[in-house]
Amino acid sequence: MRRIPGWLALLLCLLLAGCGSDGDNGRDGADGTNGVDGSDGADGAAQVVSLRPVAATASQGFDQSAAEIVTFDAVNRRVLVVNADSGQVDVFNAASLSDLNDADPATRIDLAAMLVSAGKATEAGLVGAANSIALQGELTAIAVEAMPKTNPGWVVFIHPTTLAYINAVQVGALPDMVTFTPDGSRVVVANEGEPDEGYVNDPAGSVSIIRLADYSVTEVDFSDFNAGAPRHAELPVDKMVLDGYNATVAQSLEPEYVSVSADSATAYVTLQENNAIAVIDLAAGTVKKILGLGFKDHSIPGNELDISQKDGVNIRNWPVMGIYMPDAITSYHHNGRTFLVTANEGDSREDWLNGLSRDACEGAGYFYAADDGICVDEFSAKDYYDSDNVMLVNSEGNPLFPTNGGFGGDDALRRLKFSYHTTVAMNGGTEFEKLYAYGARSFSIWEAETGLQVFDSGNDFERITALIYGADFNNDNAANAGDDRSDNKGPEAEAVTLGVINGHTYAFIALERMGGIMVYDVSNPYAPAYVQYINQRDVTVDDVETDLDQVGDLGPEGLHFVSATDSPGGKPLLLVGNEVSGTTAVYEIDLTLLEQ
Repeated sequence: MRRIPGWLALLLCLLLAGCGSDGDNGRDGADGTNGVDGSDGADGAAQVVSLRPVAATASQGFDQSAAEIVTFDAVNRRVLVVNADSGQVDVFNAASLSDLNDADPATRIDLAAMLVSAGKATEAGLVGAANSIALQGELTAIAVEAMPKTNPGWVVFIHPTTLAYINAVQVGALPDMVTFTPDGSRVVVANEGEPDEGYVNDPAGSVSIIRLADYSVTEVDFSDFNAGAPRHAELPVDKMVLDGYNATVAQSLEPEYVSVSADSATAYVTLQENNAIAVIDLAAGTVKKILGLGFKDHSIPGNELDISQKDGVNIRNWPVMGIYMPDAITSYHHNGRTFLVTANEGDSREDWLNGLSRDACEGAGYFYAADDGICVDEFSAKDYYDSDNVMLVNSEGNPLFPTNGGFGGDDALRRLKFSYHTTVAMNGGTEFEKLYAYGARSFSIWEAETGLQVFDSGNDFERITALIYGADFNNDNAANAGDDRSDNKGPEAEAVTLGVINGHTYAFIALERMGGIMVYDVSNPYAPAYVQYINQRDVTVDDVETDLDQVGDLGPEGLHFVSATDSPGGKPLLLVGNEVSGTTAVYEIDLTLLEQ
């Protein structure tokens, strides 16, 4: 496998913003995977941390969503991994790190069988994928969707030690993420409420709050924000996306991921497809507000990106706005204030639009591809526009690019996939001044009370991976074809978690497509510092699926930080669930103190 030599990692660290920071106030030992807010930590000495791969489980299936969300049971020394499409949880013994290397699961928990046995489902065929797992105290909670996914799903509770069934609670449609509040009194669930294909059925997105004292459920919906409802005017429509087909606001909003404040009072829920964050009062069971995230201007120096998969490394400014659309979110404290950290993946409704008629498609503001007979939002000039039909112009009406209808050739905007619906809406028609593309190819930090962005990693992810891999950067996660994802969300930041090491707070960000982990010292949210990029993937392997044992880890989906206190080896760990390779990887985190 291709690994980054230590000397190169150190050189990159020095060139690309320094190793570590002066470490104002870090987070004191909270579990970032579950999105739990932490208290202020002490100032740390100048230091360097570095991830070192030490183990990886055997593959549980190539491109089968077989290793997604991962958590760690410190008491029983187990790693639990959601094996999504199988509807199971894989349990690995981890008395020592060597126990995990090339290991198969010691136990598999069949959630459908468990629900049927408990009388919560009448047959296994009505139970769908397992999507998320969290552990706290004497409870493990697992989010399980129904079959079909538009029906209400469940949160299944099992005992961490015996792995025996305790209870199951019905929640909203497509429960996608589950987490405990820090005080252990509640479980919070993001119910995405995705539509089925063709929008035959589109359930409302919601947030379920489960009170663990009696397993009672409060469902928080967004109906008060519908047109004509009392809170509709509160929506920051200029900073978010509301594009569900023939949908109310409540149907259009799709909760994805949850982080809970340190005092267990507030949940912050990403609404990924909507480019927004919902703030939930957990005691009252109400929506406090919805924060629109706005758009990232890729024409500004520092925000460059590569927009074509046919031009090698060509990272530069373009008239493109990135729609942040974060997937994972976590949070921490700095000087008594809460900050949110997001992985800005981007997502579209493309999978659900197929089947709409031309009139329905165009009437909703999407593009109907007549040759293919499908409704689309993921749009590129290469695929759909004749050169005479559109012109990309500036505010004075002059073409930004003089050839191919203003989009340029294969080394310009002709190939970039962007949101047709959002671009038309924001430009007021099809004479586009700027394109609106999915995701921001970055991670961001936001002030929780106001939604103000205090940091974005800009072009770091593409720039750093291009420095290491050259034209092999921006790979897809299921094939080695360099530059392949440049036209479509680039490296695609998927997951983020936080960990505190010696008084410094570190953010670990997984790049779903290119693979690997970015590490930043975020002790001061206003001045994060790049620390390391590590990727256990060999981009020279031709046949990824056949030579899976050689190519390494593919498609990181879930992250979990393990403190030194809880680690079998006495050093902090980062666990990574790799969805495409079906492997769970373990990184040990080394700490080096620097002389002052």
